[in-house]
Amino acid sequence: MDTTRLEELHIVRKIRQTVRRWWGIELSFTDAKGFVVDHGKGIIIPPNNRVCTACLGDKEGLRRCNASIEKAVAQLGARREEGRAELLGPCHMGLDIVAAPIEFGGQRRGSLFACGFLVDEHVESAQPRARGVIAALELDVGDHGQALASVGSVDKRDLGRLADMMGTTVDEIADYEHAMHSRDESIHELRRELGGRFRFHDIIGKSAPMQRLFALLEKVVESDITVLVTGENGTGKELIARALHFGGPRRDQAFVAQNCSALNDNLLESELFGHVKGAFTGASRDKTGLFAVADKGTLFLDEVADMSPAMQVKVLRVLQEGTFIPVGGTKAETVDVRIIAATNKDLREAVARRQFREDLFYRLHVLNVEVPALRQRLDDLPLLTEHFLARMSRRTGRAQKRLHPQLLASFFDWRWPGNVRELENEIERVWVLSGDADIIPPELRPSNGASAGGLDGGARDLAALVQRGLQQDLATAVAELEREMIKGGLRETKGNKTRLAEKLGVSRTTLLKKIKEYGISEPDAGEPQ
Repeated sequence: MDTTRLEELHIVRKIRQTVRRWWGIELSFTDAKGFVVDHGKGIIIPPNNRVCTACLGDKEGLRRCNASIEKAVAQLGARREEGRAELLGPCHMGLDIVAAPIEFGGQRRGSLFACGFLVDEHVESAQPRARGVIAALELDVGDHGQALASVGSVDKRDLGRLADMMGTTVDEIADYEHAMHSRDESIHELRRELGGRFRFHDIIGKSAPMQRLFALLEKVVESDITVLVTGENGTGKELIARALHFGGPRRDQAFVAQNCSALNDNLLESELFGHVKGAFTGASRDKTGLFAVADKGTLFLDEVADMSPAMQVKVLRVLQEGTFIPVGGTKAETVDVRIIAATNKDLREAVARRQFREDLFYRLHVLNVEVPALRQRLDDLPLLTEHFLARMSRRTGRAQKRLHPQLLASFFDWRWPGNVRELENEIERVWVLSGDADIIPPELRPSNGASAGGLDGGARDLAALVQRGLQQDLATAVAELEREMIKGGLRETKGNKTRLAEKLGVSRTTLLKKIKEYGISEPDAGEPQ
C-alpha cells in the first residue's frame, strides 16, 4: 500500500484537517502488520498535547507508542461495522486509540488510526497510569496536571463522528485502490495487446478499420506486388511500406525512401537515377541513384502525385522495363526494384484532370492499401496513447506517465486533422509540460478547440448533442443537430449560404428550406443586411 499516494487524496487531506481542527488529533497509517508508516520514514507528528509530544521525542517512549498501536490494530475485527472505526484498548499511557482497517482485494493492507486523546468518561481513570509512565520515563512535560489537561477530550457523540469520518475515509481509500488496480490491469492488458493481435509490425490498432487493414496486409506481405498506399498526412503510410518490405521476401535487402515533393525536378532526377561526373555544374564525381541503391530491395516513393509529368515518364520506364539512364549518362542500367508508392491525393481524380499519367497510375495501382484517418479509428486512442507514453518513457529515462481520464476522454472529441502524427506530437507536448507529475492533468489539453471538428459553432458541441439525443427520439435528435450545425455554419461563413451549402454537402435550395423549417431567423443566422 502506497501511503504517500494515499496522503494526496482529497478526502484524506480534508478529514485530517477537520480532525486536527476539531479535536487536536492526528490521523496516521499503519502497514498490514500494524507498524506506523510515518515512523518508519522518520516522520513524527505528535498529537497536539504535551504528554504525547514528550513521549514521542523519547526513544523508549517512541518504541512503546509503536508497540501500543501494533497491539491495538491487531485487535481489529475481521468485519468492522460498516462505515465506522473501532475504539480499541488504551496505549501504554492509558490514552485511547481509534482505528479502522484498510482492506481491498480481499486482504488487509493496513489501517488508519488516531491516538493521543481520551473519551470524556476515561479521563479520571487514565490519569494515574499516564502519571506513572511520565515518571518512569522521566519525560520533561513540566507541570503534570497542566500536561494532562492538554490532552484532548472527546465526548461519546463526537467519538461517533470521528469513527464515521475514519470509516468513510478507509472506504474511499479501498475504492481508490480498487480503481488503481483495475487501471493497472487495463494497462497490462493494453501492453499485452500491443504485442499481440493488435499489432502488425510497428503498426498498432484494435479498431475495425485497422483489423481489416491488418487482414489485407497479412495476405500480401509475403508477395512482391507493387503497392499504392493512400491516406491523409500523418496516418502512417511509410510504416505500411516498411512493414510490407521487412515482412516480405526482400526483407534482407535495402529499403530506401524518397519524398517526391521535397525536391525540384533536376534534384529529384539526380537523386533517383544518379548522375555521372560532369553531367552538370557541381557534378564533380559520379553519384549512385536511389534506384541503384535499392536494387533487389524496395524503393518507397512518397507523395508520388507531386512528380512532374517529365519525372512520371522516367519513373514509368523503370517500372515497365527495369532500366534507367543516369543524368548525363549514355548507358542504361538494369535494376530489380519493388516499388511501393504513397500519396494523400486522389490519383484517379488527378488522372481525370490530366495531372497524372494514366499508364503510370495503373502501374502503381496494382494493389491499393488505404490507411484510415485517426478520426475513423478512435477506438485505437487508448492503445496509441499508451504506446507513445511508453516511447517517451524510454526516450527520457523516466517512469512512464499516464493521462488523466478526463484528458484521454477529451481526445475522443477532437478531429485530429494531423492524424497519428498529431497525436504523437500532442503526447510529447503534454509529457513535457506536465513536469514531474505522474498523471498528466486535463488542464494541458489545447484551449482553442480548433481540432474538435467540423464547423466552429454547432459542430463543436456534437458530443453534447449526441448525449442529449439519447434521451429523445431519433428524428428530434437529428433535427436538433441539423439546426445547430446550420446556425454555427452561418456564423462561421458570415451568412454566406452558398458556401455553407457546399460545406454541408447539400444544395442551396435544401439549405434555404432547412433554415425556414427550423425557424432560424436572419439576425440569428448572422445574414448580412
